[in-house]
Amino acid sequence: MTKYDGKGESRKFDPNFKGPIHNRGCTDILCCILFILALLGYFAVGIIAWSQGDPRKVIYPTDSRGQFCGQAGTPLEKKPLLFYFNILKCASPLVLLEFQCPTTQLCVESCPNRHLTLIKAKVGNKDDQEYYKKYCKEGVDFTGLSPPEILKEGLCPAMLMPSKAFTRRCLPALATLKGGVVVVGNETTFDDGNSGTVNASDVLEASKKSNIAVEARQVAMRIFEDYTHSWHWILLGLVIAMVVSLIFIVLLRFLAGIMVWIMIILVILVIGYGIFHCYMEFASLKGEPGADVTIRDLGLQTDFSVYLQIRQTWLAFMIILAIVEFIIILLLIFLRKRIMIAIALIKEASRAVGHVMSSLFYPLLTFALLAVVIAYWAITAVFLSTSNEQVYKVFNTSVCPFSRETCNPKTFNSSNASLVCPDAECLFAFYGGETLYHKYLILFQFYNVFLFFWCANFVTALGQVTLSGAFASYYWAFKKPEDIPAYPIFSSLGRALRYHTGSLAFGSLILSLVQVIRVLLEYLDHKLKGAQNKFAKFLLSCLKCCFWCLEKCIKFLNRNAYIMIAIYGKNFCTAARDAFFLLMRNIIRVAVLDKVTDFLLFLGKLLIVGIVGIFSFFFFSGRIKAVEQAAPSLNYYWVPILTVVVGSYLIAHGFFSVYAMCVDTLFLCFLEDLERNDGSQERPYFMSQDLLTLLKKSNEDYKSMD
Repeated sequence: MTKYDGKGESRKFDPNFKGPIHNRGCTDILCCILFILALLGYFAVGIIAWSQGDPRKVIYPTDSRGQFCGQAGTPLEKKPLLFYFNILKCASPLVLLEFQCPTTQLCVESCPNRHLTLIKAKVGNKDDQEYYKKYCKEGVDFTGLSPPEILKEGLCPAMLMPSKAFTRRCLPALATLKGGVVVVGNETTFDDGNSGTVNASDVLEASKKSNIAVEARQVAMRIFEDYTHSWHWILLGLVIAMVVSLIFIVLLRFLAGIMVWIMIILVILVIGYGIFHCYMEFASLKGEPGADVTIRDLGLQTDFSVYLQIRQTWLAFMIILAIVEFIIILLLIFLRKRIMIAIALIKEASRAVGHVMSSLFYPLLTFALLAVVIAYWAITAVFLSTSNEQVYKVFNTSVCPFSRETCNPKTFNSSNASLVCPDAECLFAFYGGETLYHKYLILFQFYNVFLFFWCANFVTALGQVTLSGAFASYYWAFKKPEDIPAYPIFSSLGRALRYHTGSLAFGSLILSLVQVIRVLLEYLDHKLKGAQNKFAKFLLSCLKCCFWCLEKCIKFLNRNAYIMIAIYGKNFCTAARDAFFLLMRNIIRVAVLDKVTDFLLFLGKLLIVGIVGIFSFFFFSGRIKAVEQAAPSLNYYWVPILTVVVGSYLIAHGFFSVYAMCVDTLFLCFLEDLERNDGSQERPYFMSQDLLTLLKKSNEDYKSMD
């Protein structure tokens, strides 16, 4: 019986319907053509970027003449570091990294390791002179010219100071002694080479951000060192996570009901142990010197193990875990009846995955395609960002009307600017350009970002349609597995590519537009961080929240629309409308049952991550006596632990994403089954006997539902 209640028309019984329709036509052809044209344009942008770009600009620093330091096959091959004549003119390392420091820049073999002025080098011994000449321009007559002449021509720096290489650039070797005394190479003051002195604190002030960068570099180097010592153990942990995930999936196939309850109990126990462990650490630090210091008082520390020595850290961990535990137990109590139906759905999904085992390997194809999309986007972005030309500007020490104007280094010495400003130099400033290509470069970069989102969403959509088509073939097979078509994954993939490329492109285009808007909002938020306009910040926060919610809604609707496309072969808008009305007619089941299954699958991922995470914690922290000697010595033992935990979650998510898609597909088919059929001999249900029993229905006599 057909009914209409303002939420769309219920499905009518169709005796010929046997699952995904094979006689279908192409859908959303215009969007398919648009997508193909966009891809051709994307390839054209890539070709233009590859022909114009030069990644060496990212890899190698550039001297004042625009030459790359350390590039193989050039005269500067053995000079990989960039040296600045007067580092005090550089306000911050951001200026250095953007090649805009207003001082002569030179490629050198190594950074200066001691303080020396030009005057001292001139009157010093031969070793001092040879050492100083390393940091002068080539061809300088060091012995024939006087110091004022050398400085006037800008041939050598006025002084050298101890420096260290950072991002292939020589930056002052800043350090802080006890009492806050700032030193450069163990000296607090030194001669600047111009009859004056420079305090080390002045250098620190001039390159304050450089000091922060050095701190960050130290942390990064320690983390990198930890990875070099523990990478094989991290790899072993990820392999264990994959094995545990695979075992869990196999056990779900045969013991779905028992496994779900075991999973629920184990998650509660794992989180409970976490609470207990945090309490024991909290209690053990009682009375310890410095353990009562608050995190706020401690501030930001590069040695993160310090935080584990204060009680407040463990108290915070304990409270967070206790809240999570309370929420999980509360949900289990209130949703205990729906959990039984959800377990039946998971059992059915286990049977479906068991009969379509190739579905477990399909995420590898999705991962490979996404890797290609990400790699193409990243390479194109690098070439686009390095496709600018070298721009030279006039730099001077005295008043000059031509200051910061564009110049040509080849003709500068004979130009009017050189005559008016004798002390001015034409130095490499940055990469830019005035051609038509450079004017529209920002549009090419935006197009690269937009097509990245579109292609990535298309690959995800292709995977969802392929899997849902295969699992729908399983559900609508009345006699399982006899009526399941051969090679359901390949058949579904072929249908998706042959008939529905346009529909997938349409759905992914809508999602991509919202994601690009979110990226633009994040960019604006970053630009307005220093602004004082409270209303603008509030409005931007509201917009970010709204578009985040919109993206989640579109993802949910797209996912269900793709299921309907895989089954009925309709265009995107029709499929999205049918899916939406079908869900609205069963809003209670959608709000509770479907989300309960998602919650149970999330607990499965949480369990795998918890098991692997706990074992990795005890191993890397050296708390397992049996393997204490095998554990590597690390600066931060949380580095491999965090890597294993994140990697384990991604691996578990890869396996469980197949289950999630299977559950969503079976759930929509289950809702359609209830509308199409009534359990009579003419209109039997296609659902499993477990679901029939839970819903108090049968295929012999029809009983009114709910």
